[in-house]
Amino acid sequence: MFDYTKERREDILCIDVKSFYASVECVARNYHPLEKILVVMSHAENAGGLILASSPKAKEVLHISNVSRKWDLPDHPDLVIVPPRMNLYIEKNKEINTIFRKYVPDEALHIYSIDESFLSVGPSLHLFQAENAHELAQRIQRDVFQQTGLYLTIGIGDNLLLAKLALDIEAKHNENFIAEWRYEDVPNTVWQIENIQDMWGIGQRMAKRLYKMGIRTVRELAHSNFYELKDSLGSIGAQLYANAWGIDRSQIEEKFHPVEKSYGNSQILPRDYRDEQEIVVVIREMAEQVAVRLRQHRCQTACVHLGIRYASFEKERGFSRQEKIPLTANSKKLTEICLEIFHRFYKQQAVRQIGITYSKLTYQTGIQLDLFSEPEQQLNEEKLDILLNKVRDKYGFQAIVHASSLLTGATAITRSNLVGGHAGGKEQKNERN
Repeated sequence: MFDYTKERREDILCIDVKSFYASVECVARNYHPLEKILVVMSHAENAGGLILASSPKAKEVLHISNVSRKWDLPDHPDLVIVPPRMNLYIEKNKEINTIFRKYVPDEALHIYSIDESFLSVGPSLHLFQAENAHELAQRIQRDVFQQTGLYLTIGIGDNLLLAKLALDIEAKHNENFIAEWRYEDVPNTVWQIENIQDMWGIGQRMAKRLYKMGIRTVRELAHSNFYELKDSLGSIGAQLYANAWGIDRSQIEEKFHPVEKSYGNSQILPRDYRDEQEIVVVIREMAEQVAVRLRQHRCQTACVHLGIRYASFEKERGFSRQEKIPLTANSKKLTEICLEIFHRFYKQQAVRQIGITYSKLTYQTGIQLDLFSEPEQQLNEEKLDILLNKVRDKYGFQAIVHASSLLTGATAITRSNLVGGHAGGKEQKNERN
């Protein structure tokens, strides 16, 4: 058991914009974000168009969830389908976080995702003459709604974990979209979470491991044998045990910036590619694009991975191979290695998805010379790569492209207009009402 009197207590708000993408689109069209049946769909022109977001009313009436497909949509006379506008969502996110900064300093704000943020508001209560965190949460809700027309859902807790659980488990279902979970409430809140996968930090794989130990609910996790849990799961087991008691000692002020273990890119092609030369063009483009990211982060890779998934009608699923290499971030070398792997394992099947990943990274500012190539040639290629990066950073990716990117089947130019893999919003809109 834990002694809550010895734990740090804060007033943490976990704030989520309700159905963010869909709500932004509703407001932009003068629809009520809670009443309009609207979905944001990427590639709606395709039979397998992906639903990125659904308004609350769409979920209620059509019984669909996010990350559904076009074929999951039933016919409805009031349904509006709109394409994504990622640039618009990013701007709205900035606008909302600017409002949050009226209430807390930067060190008390943690932007968790494009539609979710944590605020530590304890020191702000006196400044804004609020009696408690709940009152200030309501004020922030009103402020954001008056400026943007968007609704906020807010979880309040003594720490980040309790605030997040309050948001996900209860606040989204409350009439005022606010819920407050404190240490003293743990038996009636955290321990009432029956599906252990609803607990923050427990996914499907971890749930299976807990099931094997006879643990199926958060209450059972909190009352399990701590030492057996730690022996079986290591430090993660100790953390899960503490979380089950509502304990989380991480702090907003202690920003964590993880070092990337790999850089990669994966894309589903717009159609089945049967022409080997078209596939080669896309691999060349992707290999170079990921190499650019390596140089932007001043690192080199020692392992190249290429994944190819064939079309659904092919007997084989595809292949996934990797190769260890001397450290490099050179576009030409990495492209050659990717193509070498491809030609070694490709068997003339139709291709639908390509993925490239560079791992085993080394972060450094210098260049690792290859003993089997002329040093002068390597340095010149490095200078060329750096120059290309500078030109594209200033004028955009399309300022300099390979001639092959103008061929049929090339995707680099089209993808350079995407934001997070989806339409940025500058393209012509395809909308169905």
